Amino acid sequence: MNHVLDIEAIRQLLPHRYPMLLVDKIIEWQPGERVVGLKNVTINESFFNGHFPEKAVMPGVLILESMAQVACLIMLLAPEHRHKLPYLGGIDRCRLRRPVVPGDTLIIEATLLRVHGDAGKVQMIARVDGQEVASCEMLFKLVENRSTPVTVEAGDNNSV
Repeated sequence: MNHVLDIEAIRQLLPHRYPMLLVDKIIEWQPGERVVGLKNVTINESFFNGHFPEKAVMPGVLILESMAQVACLIMLLAPEHRHKLPYLGGIDRCRLRRPVVPGDTLIIEATLLRVHGDAGKVQMIARVDGQEVASCEMLFKLVENRSTPVTVEAGDNNSV
């Protein structure tokens, strides 16, 4: 099954907002198994003012944050979890392989390794132009937070 979610559908699922919303589109999702997200990296990102003024490089921690946001969507796309808040629990086997710079399109693939209740482990790979730029395993937990569950379904006007 292959679905696409635009930024408005993502905003319904993730609590993040500018400048911390670091995923622009979901280009593929297989419910309960895999999600592929896209982050367009532009020189207009606020962090480029200080990282680094002479040579703009996306901070590694923000690459990992964008990966975490995509990872959470594996669980948040399930109807029973849409009202929950995702928390990063840990990062294992992290490798940052090359810089991400303005003009890059970060393609982030998250594959669910295991889930137990509201906790899970996800294999992450981020690529630019087909080259791996970062990889890791992320642990996360979902906690109760929102009062109203959102309803994003394949075929809604929020999916393309």
